[in-house]
Amino acid sequence: MKLDITRYLQRIGLKEIEDANYDTLLQLQLQHMLHVPFENLNVMYNIPIPLDVENYYKKIVLEQRGGFCYELNGLFNSLLKNLDFNTYFISATVKRPDGTWAKPGLHASLIVELDQPYLVDVGFGDSTRMPLPLTGEIREDVSGVYRVAKVKEKIFDLQRKESDHRWRTLFRADITPRELTDFKEACHFNQNSPESHFTQKEIVSLATLNGRITLSGDTLITTEEGEVQKIAVDEDDQSSILDECFGIKLEQLL
Repeated sequence: MKLDITRYLQRIGLKEIEDANYDTLLQLQLQHMLHVPFENLNVMYNIPIPLDVENYYKKIVLEQRGGFCYELNGLFNSLLKNLDFNTYFISATVKRPDGTWAKPGLHASLIVELDQPYLVDVGFGDSTRMPLPLTGEIREDVSGVYRVAKVKEKIFDLQRKESDHRWRTLFRADITPRELTDFKEACHFNQNSPESHFTQKEIVSLATLNGRITLSGDTLITTEEGEVQKIAVDEDDQSSILDECFGIKLEQLL
């Protein structure tokens, strides 16, 4: 798909991009996560989400919305290709905080090939803001300390170091190249199944320079330099919070 690159870059707070290198990729990923929220509002309002990049462009760039992994990584993948990056989709299985695994292959992530392959993801919510090499090298940003650990051939774990210094797996990725259309069943499941995390309550989350702000159901959670504050949100206040904190106009969904 041919994107209006200038308009897309404006959406994420950038003017122009010169070279398809690591520094540019780092900048693109960070700016995307600072400006485009992870959100499931279309799921909660029963608005179908197709596997269609033109639809994602309209929603995320023109309507100033966000989305979940297929939308965010799907559109970001197209941006990278238009900027001459070598990138492709991979599938991943999420490991829940309680240690159990979600349904296999539901998450769509990206590999970008530069001097070496990097795991890149703008569609996993509270996670790393930088490309991660598959070498196990430790990288740190304001959201935490991360590495990608090899499990076996083509299988890698995205891991974050916890406060007890143990490594917790966030998801397990199969780096076999995929197409967006390969996620048809997964996308349908995440939109419709009562077992899907996304059908349970509203989730809207956006990275900030020093932390993250998240609306989870009726709770607004603000993290600033490791300090967490939770505020109960009345239903009548949801519209103004979506607008003020995330730039989302609730009337677009009604």
